Amino acid sequence: MSDTPYSAQPPQAFWRTAVADPGCWGYEGLFRSKWKLPANAGFATYGSCFAQHISRAVQANGKPWINAEPAPASASPALAKRYNYGVYSARTANIYTARMLALWVALAQDGALCDTIEIWEDAGRFRDSLRPTLEPEGFASRAECLEMLRSTARAFARSAKQAQVFVFTMGLTEGFAHATTGQPYALCPGTVAGRYDPTEHHFVNDGYPAVLKSMKKAIRGLRSLNPALKILLTVSPVPLTATATSDHVLLATQYSKSVLRAVATDLAASAPFIDYFPSYEIIAAPPTRGQFFEPNLRSVAPEGVALVMRHFFAGMRFTKKPLAAQDESAQDAAIRAEAAAEDLACEDILLDPEAKP
Repeated sequence: MSDTPYSAQPPQAFWRTAVADPGCWGYEGLFRSKWKLPANAGFATYGSCFAQHISRAVQANGKPWINAEPAPASASPALAKRYNYGVYSARTANIYTARMLALWVALAQDGALCDTIEIWEDAGRFRDSLRPTLEPEGFASRAECLEMLRSTARAFARSAKQAQVFVFTMGLTEGFAHATTGQPYALCPGTVAGRYDPTEHHFVNDGYPAVLKSMKKAIRGLRSLNPALKILLTVSPVPLTATATSDHVLLATQYSKSVLRAVATDLAASAPFIDYFPSYEIIAAPPTRGQFFEPNLRSVAPEGVALVMRHFFAGMRFTKKPLAAQDESAQDAAIRAEAAAEDLACEDILLDPEAKP
């Protein structure tokens, strides 16, 4: 037999030697970062609820995690958790779609846009439509609700400016948006707050071109805030709770994840500052036989999370050289100064009327 392009391929290029023989617990070489990062490179984390595992793992492994919107010093850990502090690098709550990420980046670039975000009132309490579950009891006034949204937009901008790596976990293609303004919502209006009006609230299931466009817009905005920022994309392995399409939820889930996976791959191939980490494949690929899902076939078991994060840190490349001390201290001081001036939380489970929050 003559030589072919396969002749010199390493073992990881063949299904037998890379998958069948080692099994899912023995995969090697699934991820190798494009970048060599300083030993104390800071990570900002956002995305769908699976992204919270990355937030926690970064901290547990002793790597700097950007917390640009910390809880008040007087708040107990339990109270801070109840009010959704420390979940992401800013108090955005889950960002499920590319449309929503692009909107948060726009708010970070121009805080005045916060005034255009729809505010919902119910029994004298107010919630912004990007984070309806953020405050357990809602806000006391529209003005307070808007000011807290502005504060988070500033914190989001700070996190992008201070981080070396922005990790975004892509979750869904489905969502709802206002028919006139195009503003996306965190959840279908009426799920937790607001009232659903089919004439105003349109269902959107973005395909590849729309997701790619939103992600490119978001990445351009992030890089305008921090030209040196690196973007690490991953896709959540968590299936959809529910679909508003006419498809079976299994088919809707596979469509959504396939689109997101394709966009992430193409973005990573398009620029040296964008990379992809395969959390979706580690958990949901057929060879795992579903063993990393809990009995509800949706939640990822701790063993699966641990395996994902093992590959994450095995593939990240850190040099022994840290960021310059003055740079790091200046970043910390800026975050503290601006902040002084002003279980997984998965909202989408509420789409299932029989689910318990």
